[in-house]
This record gives sequence, C-alpha cells and structure tokens, in this order.
Amino acid sequence: MSAVVRTATEQVGEPLVNIAIFGAFVLVTLIIVFRASRNNRTAADYYAAGRSFTGPQNGTAIAGDYLSAASFLGICGAIAINGYDGFLYSIGFLVAWLVALLLVAELLRNTGRFTMADVLSFRLRQRPVRMAAALSTLAVVFFYLLAQMAGAGGLVALLLGIDDRAAQGVVIAVVGALMILYVLVGGMKGTTWVQIIKAVLLIAGAGVMTLWVLSKYGFNLSDLLQGAIDQAGEGGEALIEPGKQYGASAMSQLNFVSLALALVLGTAGLPHVLMRFYTVPSAKEARRSVVWAIWLIGIFYLFTLVLGYGAGALVGPETITSAPGGVNSAAPLLAYELGGTILLGIISAVAFATILAVVAGLTITAAASFAHDIYANWLKRGEVKPDGEVRVARITVVVIGILAIIGGIFANGQNVAFLVALAFAVAASANLPTILYSLFWKRFNTAGALWSMYGGLISCILLIVISPVVSGKVDPNTGASLSMIRDTSIDFHLIPLENPGIISIPLAFLLGILGTLLSKEKPHPEKFAEMEVRSLTGAGAEKATVH
Repeated sequence: MSAVVRTATEQVGEPLVNIAIFGAFVLVTLIIVFRASRNNRTAADYYAAGRSFTGPQNGTAIAGDYLSAASFLGICGAIAINGYDGFLYSIGFLVAWLVALLLVAELLRNTGRFTMADVLSFRLRQRPVRMAAALSTLAVVFFYLLAQMAGAGGLVALLLGIDDRAAQGVVIAVVGALMILYVLVGGMKGTTWVQIIKAVLLIAGAGVMTLWVLSKYGFNLSDLLQGAIDQAGEGGEALIEPGKQYGASAMSQLNFVSLALALVLGTAGLPHVLMRFYTVPSAKEARRSVVWAIWLIGIFYLFTLVLGYGAGALVGPETITSAPGGVNSAAPLLAYELGGTILLGIISAVAFATILAVVAGLTITAAASFAHDIYANWLKRGEVKPDGEVRVARITVVVIGILAIIGGIFANGQNVAFLVALAFAVAASANLPTILYSLFWKRFNTAGALWSMYGGLISCILLIVISPVVSGKVDPNTGASLSMIRDTSIDFHLIPLENPGIISIPLAFLLGILGTLLSKEKPHPEKFAEMEVRSLTGAGAEKATVH
C-alpha cells in the first residue's frame, strides 16, 4: 500500500482540480465577506460584529476559529506517526475548554467591551495595563500565525508537488494576501461567517472521511489500530502505547508535562478566542456559545483519532514523512487514498479554508488590540472617533499580514500542532494569571498585573529562543535540522526543554503575587466589588458596551 501511495504522491491528484475547488471556496466566501461589510460603520461593528450573533452561531464560529491547521493537519500527522502520544494533543486542546467555560467566558463577556485589556483595565490603571495586554496579545497572535502559515506552506507543497522552499514561500505570501483582504473588507462579521462555513465544512468532511476509514475495517476500531501497527512494521505496537514520543527519557517526559500545562491553560488566555465572547448580545449567549463549541470541538477530536490511525494504516508513516509537507500531509494523503483526486481537492480546500478563517480571526484580534488599546486608549487617551480607530485597525491588519508572511516562511516545515502549542504557552504565561487574579483576587493591583504579564511574556519567549525549537535540534537518523533555523552549524540552544510552559506559567502566577504584595499601591475594594457584581450578574454590562 505504502509503495503505491508513494508513487501517486509525486503528483498527488490534479493540481488544477485542487486549485479550482479552493478558488471556488475563496470566491464564495469573498462574496459573503463583501455582503457582511456593508454594516461596518462603528468600532463595535468592525471588532464585535455589532454583537449580533446567537450562541449557536458564535459557538460554531468559535469551533471554526479554534479548529486550526494544527487540529486538522498537525494532529492527524502526530497520531499517524506517534499514535497515542499524538492523540494527547487532541485531549489537551479539548480539556482546555472546561477552564475557559468555568472560569472565563461569561465573566469576561460581562466586564469587557472589545478586548482582554478592557477587562484588566476595569479596576487597574488603564494606560500601563492596556499596553502590556496589547503586547502580549500581539505576541500570542504572532506565534499562532506562524503555525497557520506553516500549515499553508506544507499543504500547498503537497498539492502542487512543490518541494522548493522559495516556491512555498510564494504560496504563503498568497495566503497572507487573501487573509488581509478578508479582514480589511469584512471585519469581525465577515470573518465570523467565514469561520461558521469553514467549521461546518471541516467537521462534515472529517466525519465523512472517518466513516469511510472505519468502513474499510468493518467499523471495528481494533482492526484499524492493528492495520496501523502492521503498516508501521517493527515496533509498531508502540503506536497504541504511551511513550513513543514523550517516553524515551526523563527530559521527554518533562516536555510532555510542559506541553500539557500549556495546552490545558492556554485556551482561556487566547486573545482571539476571548474576543469571540463579545460578538454575542448577552452573557447567557456567551455561555451557550461555549457549550456549543465544546460539543463541536469534542466530536471533531474524536474524528482525528480515526483519521490519524487511518493515515498510519492506509498511507504509512514513511510515505507521510517523505511527502512534501511532511507530517502535515497525513490528512490530505489519506483523502487521496480514500477518494482520489476529487476528495483530495475537497479536503484540501477545507484545510485551506481552515487556515484562512483562523488567520483572519487572529489578524482582526491583533488589529483590535493595537487600534483600541494602544492607539485609542494609550496614545489618544480615549479621545478618538470610532471611524479613526477603525482606520488604524485596518492599517494594522496590513502590517500584521506582512509580518505573518515573513514569519511563516521561516516556520515552514515545522509540525503545526507543535507550533500552536508554543502560542498556547505564551497565552497561558502572559495572559491567564492576570485575567484570573483580576477576576477573583481583591488585593490584586496594577504592579502585580505588569509583573505577571511582562514576566510571563519575556520568560516564555526567551525560553523558546534558547530552546531546540529555534536551533540545534537534529534528526538522529538523517542529520537534518528539525529546528526553525535549518543550518545545523548554527546552534545557540541552552536548555533541552522544547515547550517552556512548566517554567513560565508558574513563574507568571508567582510574579503576579510578588508584584502585588511588594507594591505600595493602595487596593480599591469598591472597584473590585463593582467588577465582581458585574462579572457574576451582568448588571451594567450592556450599558458599558454602548458607544
């Protein structure tokens, strides 16, 4: 089976068919985006879609925002290659939503307006806190964008048979340009509709492929697992046991604990997910949207288990790793094996849609954070017209798009699920401690927030820079670099830890406590009491969200 697919993957399907199906999706969604853009008159329209979406609609959009290239391309590849250990990504991404539902979603909706900084500045000093929150938001978005752009490069490399990194860079630039167009024109409303369509297509497509894979094994999961074991050859049993990726040494086990911390705690600090709670008219709808999102995301992650092992059984790990796009090629290769050119084209279009929708959501979040927090409230001290703020947001979209393209070219070839885990680590380190302390700790003050946010952000990024992720990680079999810097002669990594969460997350919580206790700033119990009432009851929240 593997040899047959290997021959086919030299030209994986018909590039013209793949491009035509993707082009059709882009055309349809652009029409929707242009129609949605007619009502973008105020900052609330551009950032929060006029708060016009229902809970189920927003829940579907959250699923569309959250189920990124990491979920579809990265996790399927991780399961196909590493089995049980790869599926742990799915578990971590899903369990994280319980933290978001129980601790964050409704409370944020009641106390904020457009961004995370609105919540933090409710009872803390506005200007320094807004700047810190905006910088951490931009950092999280940048790391997340790296993953999506890397996914785009890998997918197109496979579909068009492009193995040249320069040509893949051109493709990443095209994806970035499309993303800029979506967000410039459609704002949050257009982006939300793209995410809803993409979520429906992705879950339906994954569902069809799941049933198709199971049908080949008589709907017997045990037979499917055995097929993956047989295809892997000697040592294939490791695919259904823990430890294939994270059990080889004490350091790999520590890496797993660090990864798990980042995945489970990161979601509640992801700015593009938090911003989605402001597109609904009430806290009740925010809560409903999270429940819908959990169901949809949970169903999808069950599909990834079958798709990952199905790719391992029907395509083979050697074929996957040797294909253009590497491990990120598992799901498209499985589609080609199951349904030939047409199914490959459809699934690839869905994967592209996934990348475009998530990238658009990330970009509008970063633009809102810069324009609303830094420009309008930090530089202009709140004295700015809504249309002026939106204009700055649109300029920011272009700048962020260009940076994402450049970063994506460097990250091309990395496992996108792993890259997203780094974004989760930054979110959990820089954002989550401050959000929780602001909502639940009466004594918490501005100094504590700044210590926690800057300390968590700087420590996390520094640990990533001096880790094997950036330099010095070499494949023991081939001698090729597995780091972002491809030159194996460049090696400045100082620690073996690949995900910094186990250090930077506790450090950020600790710094928040130290900064608060060592500061001479007087607490404001009346502001905390007001925030507590509003966050728990929603009293006054609607009034606060009106311009």
